[in-house]
Amino acid sequence: MKKLSIIILAVLLSGLIPTLTFSQQKGDPLLQVPLGVQSYSFRNHWENGVESTLDMIEKMGFKELEGGAPGGMSAEEFVKLCAARGISIPSTGTGFEQLEENPEAVADRVKALGAKYVMVAWLPHNGDFTKANADRAIKAFNEGGKVLAENGITFMYHVHGYEFQPYENGTLFDYIVKHTDPKYVSFQMDIMWTHFGGGDPVALLKKYGDRWVSLHLKDLRKGAPKDMTGLTGPENDVVLGTGELDIPGILRESNKIGIKHMFLEDESDEELVNLPKSISYLKSLKY
Repeated sequence: MKKLSIIILAVLLSGLIPTLTFSQQKGDPLLQVPLGVQSYSFRNHWENGVESTLDMIEKMGFKELEGGAPGGMSAEEFVKLCAARGISIPSTGTGFEQLEENPEAVADRVKALGAKYVMVAWLPHNGDFTKANADRAIKAFNEGGKVLAENGITFMYHVHGYEFQPYENGTLFDYIVKHTDPKYVSFQMDIMWTHFGGGDPVALLKKYGDRWVSLHLKDLRKGAPKDMTGLTGPENDVVLGTGELDIPGILRESNKIGIKHMFLEDESDEELVNLPKSISYLKSLKY
């Protein structure tokens, strides 16, 4: 009887081990990854001085940058300036046409930055995003993503909101995910644009799990009109935690599925005021 009780206890405990292993402790920070920023947040500053802009990024406490060398500067020099400030470049971007036409050249640019990820943030379309637009993207993603994977690079499509056009029993975004090869195509969720286009960030993180590999963190002004254009005014980009997005819920689910890179992006006209407030908000969030 004693031996049987020990066996039963062992079985019960074995069911608990995964939960105990991966659960967070109360009071742990919700932000579990290095604080990253999208270089577009500093679009109004790069031309005034790359080094002074990087100094601002360092001072704000960012450890990761998604972007590339500003015009007129080599990738090698830019990487060196970032490294001197403790900033790495895990991810960068490219245009859709560049991926479609010459993925090898894209791979070369990514490797010059020492990055491991590259994302496309916009798909060509006129008016409503259509199945034909999605089919073109699927072909380019699968073919270009394969070339990038062969170069040790993960390709990501950055969701922009217009992909949530209804299609069959879901959306064109579901269609894109279904018809792209997980070996070659991953996704980056811009949580604001996902919400803006009618998607539910938490539900989509749960649904597609490890197809998501990074996030853009931003918030939408409460009550701002939403549509599927993927476009809105800078006044609708607000400090994290003050808008419509469920930031704590998104971070919890992102941690569960193992997302390693989150880039704060501010598209407002008050980025130097708003970014520190968003950083403080992120750091205040606990389990």
